[in-house]
Amino acid sequence: MPEVPLTASSPARRSPFRRSTTRMTLSLLPSGLLCLALTAGCNRPHQPDVVASVNGHPINQATLERYYRTNLGNGPQQPSQVQAQIAHLEILRNLIDDDIKQQRAAKLNLVATDEEVDAKLAEIKAPFTQEEFNRQLKAKNMTLDDLKRDIRRGLTNEKLMNREIASKINITDADITQYYNANKSLFNLVEPEFHVAEIVVSAVPPPQPGNMQSARGNTDADARKKIEALHTRLESGDDFGALASQFSEDTSNASSGGDMGRLTESQLRSNSAVFAAITQLRPGQITNVIPLYDQNHKANGYAIYKLLDKEAAGQYELNDPRVQQTIRGQLRESRAQLLRNAYDEMLRDQAHVENYYAEEIFRKGAP
Repeated sequence: MPEVPLTASSPARRSPFRRSTTRMTLSLLPSGLLCLALTAGCNRPHQPDVVASVNGHPINQATLERYYRTNLGNGPQQPSQVQAQIAHLEILRNLIDDDIKQQRAAKLNLVATDEEVDAKLAEIKAPFTQEEFNRQLKAKNMTLDDLKRDIRRGLTNEKLMNREIASKINITDADITQYYNANKSLFNLVEPEFHVAEIVVSAVPPPQPGNMQSARGNTDADARKKIEALHTRLESGDDFGALASQFSEDTSNASSGGDMGRLTESQLRSNSAVFAAITQLRPGQITNVIPLYDQNHKANGYAIYKLLDKEAAGQYELNDPRVQQTIRGQLRESRAQLLRNAYDEMLRDQAHVENYYAEEIFRKGAP
């Protein structure tokens, strides 16, 4: 489901203290029979605005288009017709899978209540003013009703997964010990690591009229004014991740609240000013406004950094609570992924799905 609101100079090193998560279709019909089977399924009667059905429940064209626009449809470079159809097929597959789970949740009386939806909505809106919140909705091509519908589906899916998946997972102390002994080297940090988030504002002037670039730009004065206003809001208690997702102009991490991941000390040292500022922080603190420079040492923006966490170099032992928490989380996620994959396949096998959009594309052929 679509997310709703809320750089480092070199790639971040994969850390043992970060969670990590990791379909084969066999055609058993002879080619002639396969063609007959596919042809027989096409042209079944259905409403013109319906693109698929799950156990008789329709998924309409408007829903598909809304998710397409939210996820892919408004980028600076529009996809070709083939790329757009591929994206539509992938989104529709996700909608079908989600509808299967929503129907399963309804049978188990796990649909999110109005009270639960309202509470989650209030949580999402909390970091924003009403004006900022409305801008976020508009940017994602959503109405408030769209958002509430997605919240209900998300909460319902979460309740279903807790009931059907999470309740079946038990991580024992022996599991943790076995994992640690087999992967002890993963918990030996050769140098300190810093988990950092950022808010970046560019000071690159707007393109001249007629320029083909579509990216917005700021004068240096505009950028400085904007970043200082954000710093003031942070000092007043505004949420760093929410402001980053709304205002940061580093597209590589803005959607994740400016999270840069874990950076080694040597990576941070590539920018002496940033290194000096971050190493003076305690977890949870932010830097002052720091100027940014391009490869030619020309000022091109400003940034604020927040230290989320840091780890000293050395071997972390099994009795360290952070090691146990990390291992428990990794084992839980890997087992949950296995069960979710199996559960999805099981539900899909039990469902009656008709994908009219896919049938129409196959019938017409690639453009």
